[in-house]
Amino acid sequence: MTSSSVLFAFGLTLLAGLSTGIGSALAFYTKRTNEKFLSAALGFSAGVMIYVSMIEIFAKAKNSLEMVYGPTKGAWITTLGFFAGIALIALIDRFVPSEENPHEIRDVDEMAATAEAAKEAENKALMRMGMFSALAIAIHNFPEGLATFVGALQDPTLGVSIAVAIAIHNIPEGIAVSVPIYYATGSRRKAFRYSFLSGLSEPLGAIVGFFLLRSFLSDAMFGIIFALVAGIMVYISLDELLPTAEKYGEHHVAIYGSVAGMAVMALSLLLLS
Repeated sequence: MTSSSVLFAFGLTLLAGLSTGIGSALAFYTKRTNEKFLSAALGFSAGVMIYVSMIEIFAKAKNSLEMVYGPTKGAWITTLGFFAGIALIALIDRFVPSEENPHEIRDVDEMAATAEAAKEAENKALMRMGMFSALAIAIHNFPEGLATFVGALQDPTLGVSIAVAIAIHNIPEGIAVSVPIYYATGSRRKAFRYSFLSGLSEPLGAIVGFFLLRSFLSDAMFGIIFALVAGIMVYISLDELLPTAEKYGEHHVAIYGSVAGMAVMALSLLLLS
């Protein structure tokens, strides 16, 4: 593990996390959400995540663990790790209230209408909604940051794929933070700042994970982390991205986006292999 590979992995994680700022900017400078485009983009991200998780990350985890523990035990540990990743992100989701959960994404107009109504009642409640959204997104982004970082450290091509998929799905999360704070304070700068900061938990997850795990990094540890990452990414795709893509646009737009994401991911892996 060289310093350049660590810097590359960290840079990818930082870019993925800061894409929440793109969502914040879109919320300010577009009057309506381009629903078909957003639906296709979220479907595309889901397709990338599902394909890379099941075809690439799970396989890498299995190969690493089978080298250490043998075929049977390695396969069992990989499978258990995969479902442990699903359980971990599901637990995080479970303890975040649905009205403040970034996985319960609404479009700009819907949030704006809610924001206007809440502003008449009490701006503090609206500010609380935005702040809790920022906190919830920070909690969700922490394991995603570790996933991107470890993926890039082990395989730069895989790291780029994970970073792109996570960056796309972070854009609506930036909207979820910035809109209520903007309507509560009237300050684009403050709304952008909180949205921007919530994305920093991804590189923070990478830094903390690296310093905690660097002395334990081995084939076995990489295998276990990759199995967890595969489970986390599949859960995010099925629980957040595909349902939100369906909500924003037509059913077939979301599906076409997903298939396109899988196809692009498959082609990139073939070309770079």
